[in-house]
Amino acid sequence: MLIGCPKEIKNQEYRVGITPAAAREAIAHGHSVLMEAGAGAGSGFPDADYAAFGAEIVGSAEELFERAEMVVKVKEPQPVERARLREGQLLFTYLHLAPDPEQTRDLLKSGVTAIAYETVTDSTGGLPLLAPMSEVAGKLAPQVGAWTLQKANGGRGVLLGGVPGVGPAKVVVLGGGVVGTHAARVAAGMGADVVVLDLSMHRMRYLDDVFGDVFETRYASRGNSEELVAEADMVIGAVLIPGAAAPKLVSRAQLSTMKRGAAIVDVAIDQGGCFETSHATTHDDPIYEVDGIMHYCVANMPGAVARTSTIALGNATMPLLLALADKGWRTACAEDPHLLAGLNVHAGNLTYAAVGEALGIAVMDPATALKA
Repeated sequence: MLIGCPKEIKNQEYRVGITPAAAREAIAHGHSVLMEAGAGAGSGFPDADYAAFGAEIVGSAEELFERAEMVVKVKEPQPVERARLREGQLLFTYLHLAPDPEQTRDLLKSGVTAIAYETVTDSTGGLPLLAPMSEVAGKLAPQVGAWTLQKANGGRGVLLGGVPGVGPAKVVVLGGGVVGTHAARVAAGMGADVVVLDLSMHRMRYLDDVFGDVFETRYASRGNSEELVAEADMVIGAVLIPGAAAPKLVSRAQLSTMKRGAAIVDVAIDQGGCFETSHATTHDDPIYEVDGIMHYCVANMPGAVARTSTIALGNATMPLLLALADKGWRTACAEDPHLLAGLNVHAGNLTYAAVGEALGIAVMDPATALKA
């Protein structure tokens, strides 16, 4: 198979979809790899690293999209990239379609077959291609939240860990999954007073057993949520429903109960955000204020630590990339129901139920798409 990896063009997105290690493995399996010139530079991988293993360096995205049978990326294709996709081509990347009707419409129109990293599952019920970036984003959230809390950035001027004689900041984490757990650990490590809210008693028991002396857990009832959000210096949104739009857990009305200059970090912004007042921002202009509350809602947070993120993502995607290339997407998905769960679009049809529900679009069963 001819596999192509373009340079990411989203604002300050420095990750790359294929590492030199993945390119080497794909070529060893008998495939050809096209890399757009400079695609890996932001992650510290010069073109020479790819060429050394036999990858072909192409000068433009246009050529790469035109020639590649499978396009491997990190972020969702931007409008100019979507216009280059074609019928029968395979796209393997993060998509986050539920809050993005424009992208969904363009992918359906293109006729492409698109497998989304964020909905691929595993035998434990996890999301193995989302987990590495969730870990990165979770660990970043308290850092960027602490920066947002600085007075020069519009925040309350509160130091997360406090100092002798001055108490630490109060941090509330909405969701005790991968993002929430890593966010809570880092925030607590920075000295903050941390509470994690979750609806799953099983998950809270696990967190309490493992981290009971590090941070507190509370059941995410409406009353607990309202009380703790009102007391917080920082609220981190870490809730995910696989493939679906994130639930809105904090309303605009609740902002009036919060401390002026408190910080919101919405890690769920890729799926539309879990605060009513959230909208996606960029690394260039990451924060904005609503009713005195500072919002940090960057949609590609892991791009800020591109080398770590690229290597972590590459480790997770490589086995599935090779399966798709070795067997073709139909056979690979037929043999692996967890990979089939990643199928979101095929030949003008939406194939992921949660996206269809969010956008009001009819959905083709993915098993039917395999036979189409």
